[in-house]
Amino acid sequence: MNLHDFDYYLPEELIAQHPLEKRDMSRLMVLDKQTGEIEHKLFKDLFNYLDEGDCLVLNNTRVIPARLLGEKEGTGGKIEFVLLKRVEGDNWEVILRPGKKAKPGSKFVFGNGELKAEILEVLDEGNRLVRFIYDGVFEEILDRVGVMPLPPYITEKLDNPERYQTVYAKVNGSAAAPTAGLHFTKELLDSLVHKGVKIAYVMLHVGLGTFRPVKVDDITQHKMHSEYYSISQETCDIINVTREKGKKVVAVGTTSCRVLETIGKNGKIAPCDGWTDIFIYPGYEFKVVDRLITNFHLPESTLIMLVSSLAGRDNVLHAYSVAVEEKYRFFSFGDAMFIK
Repeated sequence: MNLHDFDYYLPEELIAQHPLEKRDMSRLMVLDKQTGEIEHKLFKDLFNYLDEGDCLVLNNTRVIPARLLGEKEGTGGKIEFVLLKRVEGDNWEVILRPGKKAKPGSKFVFGNGELKAEILEVLDEGNRLVRFIYDGVFEEILDRVGVMPLPPYITEKLDNPERYQTVYAKVNGSAAAPTAGLHFTKELLDSLVHKGVKIAYVMLHVGLGTFRPVKVDDITQHKMHSEYYSISQETCDIINVTREKGKKVVAVGTTSCRVLETIGKNGKIAPCDGWTDIFIYPGYEFKVVDRLITNFHLPESTLIMLVSSLAGRDNVLHAYSVAVEEKYRFFSFGDAMFIK
């Protein structure tokens, strides 16, 4: 399957630069994966598409202020770190710019010296393994000196960083938000619970690899980035009962979907944690997920490939062309799609 099979035309002005004032007032395109039929709704109308006993699976990861602006110790040369993942203890894998300044043994200073870093190793694709040096609690220092790492296509400043968090964000560790969940309000979730919809949580720390372009024409040769996930016994029980009763498992976002499909065996799941590099593209047979809530994704991205594997490439590309015609808002702060 060719990379260009997942291309589409997107006018730049449709890339949302800011979230809407009210989360659940974003638009919602409802796509029937069997017929390709499209409906145009608001996100709050999702209430009408979920039934008692259905299960909504949310990723409760929380974005950390993973962007660090500092300087090289001794020379004052400017440097930018973006934390990708904690490897062990105070050792992290990071992306940095400019890379030439960061050879093993180099040291850098952030936040008036309260946080320092030493380069330990050069990793694949130019990333670095670094060791952070500090006094106190790392997370508290990061809150003071770090900045929210917005996606590269968002060029305007975000006034309220909490708008790049879901209302149910809990577990610190992501370098990017699970953006399908940004549309939910506590009120909408409460109304769904009152209706009898089950709410279950998984955790997958989203890495910046989610924005990394596919560089091979034959997508089957693409190597997927790995991300850390965990799923509890409580969540597994809820999902297994949902499936036993013939109700629908609705993944909120590609991240929740990837967790469930990583661990699904014959539709049954069990509690675990680990790293997943699952790559879902057309031809994949879903084991757990029945329906998907997602945003509109970049052309030729692994995310649009995942969506196409559930709803069909032709259906998805047609839906995207309609979204462009109807001037939907695209990407992280954009509108949503519900694949039913």
